[in-house]
Amino acid sequence: MATELSEAWELFESGDSQGSMRVLRTAADRLPPAEVAPLVARLARGAGFEDLAEASTALAARPGEAEALYAYGYACIERGIDAVAVPALREALRLVQAAPVAPPTAPARTGLFRRKPKPQAAQQLGLRKVLLELVSALEGCERHAEALSVLREHDARLDDWPDRYLTAYNALMSGQLPLARRVYEALSAPEGVWAGPAQRIGRMLERAAALPPVDDRDLRGWHYVLTGGLLTTLSPHGFDQGMTGRWAYLQDDFEHCRYGLERLRTVLAATGRQPASVGLLADRGSRALGLAAARVLGVPAAPYQPGTPSAPGAPDVPDVLVVAYDLNECDPDEVARLHERAPGQLLFEHATCWTDPPAVTADVSTLLGQIVNAPWEAGLHFSEDGETEEPEPDRRSAEELAEAILAAAPTAPEGDGQTPPDADDVLTAFAARAAGWPAAGPRDRIRSAGPVRSSRFA
Repeated sequence: MATELSEAWELFESGDSQGSMRVLRTAADRLPPAEVAPLVARLARGAGFEDLAEASTALAARPGEAEALYAYGYACIERGIDAVAVPALREALRLVQAAPVAPPTAPARTGLFRRKPKPQAAQQLGLRKVLLELVSALEGCERHAEALSVLREHDARLDDWPDRYLTAYNALMSGQLPLARRVYEALSAPEGVWAGPAQRIGRMLERAAALPPVDDRDLRGWHYVLTGGLLTTLSPHGFDQGMTGRWAYLQDDFEHCRYGLERLRTVLAATGRQPASVGLLADRGSRALGLAAARVLGVPAAPYQPGTPSAPGAPDVPDVLVVAYDLNECDPDEVARLHERAPGQLLFEHATCWTDPPAVTADVSTLLGQIVNAPWEAGLHFSEDGETEEPEPDRRSAEELAEAILAAAPTAPEGDGQTPPDADDVLTAFAARAAGWPAAGPRDRIRSAGPVRSSRFA
């Protein structure tokens, strides 16, 4: 424990703030929050996060106070370090639980009336406040089973919204479908801001009932349940060593892009969909892939024009396939316009980031990767003798890159032979069984990787 904190201090003092924070994230559950707080304060000031610096300093001065622990945990979540927040909020919750209940006090009179005191309810509100913040931190770390456990432990003190909704959500995200369904079906009708999340989890449960995932390594099955999208390929590396079909790092190539378009064509054939045109997004990579997709499918291509029921006067664009190489690299305004589905519209993304999901979810994705270098980007390559080299980026136009994709053989990357067989007939059978695809409702961002765990870079 002391060694890890010492290592974090040494990295900070050597100028490696990112390395210091990586150690704190990894070791947070083994380090007393109050002992970590002085270093967090220094890191926060260096980053300009005065709110976190103040909360950290206050915790260091008052290490046993639930309010100081809560404020520190809250500030950590606000600044994106949920893992550091978790132990502080756990301790705050323990202290709130252990606090004695204050005896009822005489109500203050006001004229002929007096308000009835609710000291017990006030204490429950304090516990619930800390509890929900702890759940938020655990969800931020994708520790859904732990979030579910703490919610179930305190179920008697929970409200339906958002508390028991979070129970259903974390049950689903940890793969416990029967519990998620049972809790969800017992919820009261949502109001206000909770109507959208209620509909979203309802659609997930409907997809899970129609096409249940095989197990907690069924990446394609769970991807469909959570996002409504169809994943056309699995990484052929390290399936049994923790990747379960996702990529940690991929240097993409034109052959893989061409293969992705063929797998897209397989899905369209299996589901009876034939786009009338391809919508081209503005960035070079997406435009190149879109031009190639239009040629493969034998349809015209034109710049994407949004046409949705929520946009009065927008042009009617039926049966358009919008093509993106990586939605995180696209114009955010273009991506935002894809959130609401237009009738007949499909969204295809070649490289979907699973550790930083895009703002909208694609209807079809070729692959799930953490870091993907496009064929035209500078990246690490290996020479014939196995040495690494970093070539210059490919500066050709989108039209020239499209020709390179079309000229490439549609070849999947070679792997280690441990990934389950994933021939065209396997994908065809899955797509044909995906009742209700493409999904209804908005293309909401799904932040969690869900029940299928994969190794990732820190």
